[in-house]
Amino acid sequence: MNVQTTQEQLTKALAATSRVASAKAGLPVLGNVLLRTSGSNLLVAATNLELAATTHVGAKVASQGDITVPAKLLSEFVANLPKEPVELDVKNHRLTVTCGGYTSTLNGIEADEFPELPTIDEKTSIHFSISRDDFKQAAAQTTLACSNDVTRPVLTGLYWHTHDGSLYLVGTDGYRLAERKLFTSKSELAAIVPVTTIHEALRVLPDSIEELDVLFDDSQVRFRIGDTEITSRLIDGKYPDYRQLIPTSSETSLTVATDELTRTAKIARLFARDSGGSITMSVDGDASQLAIKSVASDIGDNTATLDVEATASGSVSLNSRYLSEALAVIGSESLTIAFSGKLAPIVMTPDAKSSDYTHIIMPLKS
Repeated sequence: MNVQTTQEQLTKALAATSRVASAKAGLPVLGNVLLRTSGSNLLVAATNLELAATTHVGAKVASQGDITVPAKLLSEFVANLPKEPVELDVKNHRLTVTCGGYTSTLNGIEADEFPELPTIDEKTSIHFSISRDDFKQAAAQTTLACSNDVTRPVLTGLYWHTHDGSLYLVGTDGYRLAERKLFTSKSELAAIVPVTTIHEALRVLPDSIEELDVLFDDSQVRFRIGDTEITSRLIDGKYPDYRQLIPTSSETSLTVATDELTRTAKIARLFARDSGGSITMSVDGDASQLAIKSVASDIGDNTATLDVEATASGSVSLNSRYLSEALAVIGSESLTIAFSGKLAPIVMTPDAKSSDYTHIIMPLKS
């Protein structure tokens, strides 16, 4: 194999793929990146058997071929080369990289030992096109609620599903739940995507891309972002019927400015460190005020009062970290918080006539 490409293009391709590479016991080739000519392009790919990343680089192909070489070493080496043409030459399972006055040779492993890259039948797959901004916001609003508990694998993923003609993304860890409606859809989908796959897609998503494609088959998902594709297995299992957890009515409802509540929650969290992060929100419907109190037994306590629009009085205790993280992604200047007593879930929504985001936090027993 002999190809020539630019340092900038090769650096970008390696950055998009090499992080996926992860050598496992008995499979050192998984720590390598695959380089393979494909017509007038160079295919750059890596996989850890659960997740695969591929991208194509425009190149001058003098001779066809392929090889796998250590992903981290090649990525870091190319990134530090001058912005000049890079020549890749393969002979006897060794890759020689030449750029300007730099020449290095890396020992490789035959491409035949590299796992077969995953494929998806585009004719039978379920296909969505999502704007970059919608995907970034929806992912930020929902992945924060996903679980890290590997004993409950379905909760470690982001649930993509259609309901009543719309596509939803949902994350929950049993203590909080985040649901975001994206857009209407005629397709029928129920798939759990690993959060690591979502994060990998976000990592390679450039500002220059206006839209990305997402394809699903029975066992895989693929994010197509320009010339880069991120493909992974879906998480097996049935997602819990989370909709039964969303209250349909509430006794107390208040509307408050997001930035004011964010500042108040941040300060309250400082005093809640020694009490498991617990803070108490008390609403005075007659005075239209919200009081947030936190107590640090060895230090003191903190109480802040905000002006709000409230329908009734009530109080509830909740985890201050969960509140702060929800406020960071709520995406509106004001929000509505609704609850019914001290034991019912707290429902947070952007204060808009047609809200596409719902965030639920389970209360703490006080």
